[in-house]
Amino acid sequence: MKNIILLGAPGAGKGTQAVLIAKEYGVPQISTGDILRRNIQDGTPLGKEAKSYIDKGALVPDEVVIGIVDARLKEEDCRNGYILDGFPRTIAQAEALDKIAKIDLAVNIEVDFDVIVRRLAGRRVCVCGASYHTDTLNGSTVCAKCGKELIVRDDDRPETVQNRLKVYSEQTAPLIDYYKKQGKLANIVSNNIIEDTFAKVKKVLE
Repeated sequence: MKNIILLGAPGAGKGTQAVLIAKEYGVPQISTGDILRRNIQDGTPLGKEAKSYIDKGALVPDEVVIGIVDARLKEEDCRNGYILDGFPRTIAQAEALDKIAKIDLAVNIEVDFDVIVRRLAGRRVCVCGASYHTDTLNGSTVCAKCGKELIVRDDDRPETVQNRLKVYSEQTAPLIDYYKKQGKLANIVSNNIIEDTFAKVKKVLE
C-alpha cells in the first residue's frame, strides 16, 4: 500500500472513500479535522493552541497543523501506508508535507459543484455521529440509531457551501496541478455512486 492523499472539493465524498480504502487495505485514514478535534478534546498543548484560533474564527496556522500531521505520521500504524484526508489544503502545506513525508499518489475525486451543493444541503447529522441524507430519510427527522433529533450543520447550509467551494477553488484546487507536475495525480470522475467511485479508486491503487 502507498502513502496517499485524497483531493476533492468539500462534499466530493473524500471521507467516505477514505474509510473504504482504509478498510480494504488495512491502513489508517488520517483526517486532520479528526486529529485536531481529538487534541482539543484531550486538552493537549497542540489542541489548546489550535482551539485558541478556532475560538476566534481564524484558521489554524500551517505550522500547528503540520506539527500535528508530522506527529501522527510517525506513529506505528503508518509504517505500511496511510491515507491523508483533508490535508494538505494549500500549496504551502503541500510543500511542507514534502519535507516530512513521501507521498506516492494524489487521488482527485471530481464532482460537479451543483451536485455537491445539492448533496450537502440535504445532509443531516446526529450528535451520536450518524449522518443521513434527506433523499433516504423519507421525511424522518430523528436518528435511526439513537432517536435524537437530526440537525443541519452550519457547514452544510447552501450559502456556507457556496463559500466553502469558493475557498476550495482559490486555495485547494491548485494542488491538482501541483501533484500533476510531480507525476503523482490520479483523476477520478465520480458519478455519485459510492461503490462505482470506489471501484475506480481501487483500479488506480492496484
